[in-house]
Amino acid sequence: MAPAAAAVAAARPSWLPRAPSTRRGRQGRACSFPRAAPSARPTSTIVSSGPGRHSRSWQWRPLCSQQAEVASAAVDDDEACELVSGSDLVIGEGDDDSVRAHLFSAVKNNNGTGILLLSDVFGFEDSATRDFAYRVACNGYNVLLPDLFRGNPWKQSAPFDADRFAHWLSGHAPARVSGDIDACTRWLADEFTAAGVTRKLGVVGFCYGGGRLVELLARDAEGWFSAGVCFYGSRMDASLGAAVAAPVLFVCGDGDPLCPVETVRELERSAKGARAAVYAGRGHGFAHRPQSVEEDVDAEDAFNAMRGWLHDHLLA
Repeated sequence: MAPAAAAVAAARPSWLPRAPSTRRGRQGRACSFPRAAPSARPTSTIVSSGPGRHSRSWQWRPLCSQQAEVASAAVDDDEACELVSGSDLVIGEGDDDSVRAHLFSAVKNNNGTGILLLSDVFGFEDSATRDFAYRVACNGYNVLLPDLFRGNPWKQSAPFDADRFAHWLSGHAPARVSGDIDACTRWLADEFTAAGVTRKLGVVGFCYGGGRLVELLARDAEGWFSAGVCFYGSRMDASLGAAVAAPVLFVCGDGDPLCPVETVRELERSAKGARAAVYAGRGHGFAHRPQSVEEDVDAEDAFNAMRGWLHDHLLA
């Protein structure tokens, strides 16, 4: 076993499901979904989605077939993502009570299950987050990605300015963010569970969104969510663990100061059915923003762990 592969094997929790195939590099993997330019989309159509809900929809053809030709002849389930539809939504009514969102829906292999994806501080239009949402949708899901920051996501500066970040964050009141997340939860429940399409919903969160995931599941009195996957959640309140009923997979690196392993382990102990996957030597953001070949390998492993977790708790 090569040194890099040995390091990954040592870092990988033994209970996690094995990836069905090895990654073929960032440019050669079977599915990679940078956002299509508007000119590449067919003419969009305005459709109605109920009172206070409006959407603009289109269909994107991802690069799967092209990249599969560049990659090896051996392909995995990602071949199924031949077509994913996209809809820009406005959920709720009025400027103060509505939230923008984007819905990615699998067309060829849709399993009828809704996933709420809570972004990091860079927002719902960030290309890395949309790339990840697209990959999840390719596995058959309907992924709702809301604008948690009402059109004002964090814009990184070099060097990082902690005071500027604190000022920006103070402009996003926790109560308002929670209200928007709850509105999106109700929309998913109306669209998928109340309609009889599925009885289960899932939630995935990154960084800031991971912290909000814990809060959401702790207040989910209706039991809408049957599974969660939290990627290196920041500002997580470990005291909420006992109130979390849905099983959560916590993914983090042991070198991430924004998501202390001690907090993750405490949540693993207190939240019902929770498991932790701690990757040795990894820092913040490695699963959806890998910065090296080694991080890329762990990112693929973490994606497959998430895929197995969602399948086992939402579809099996």
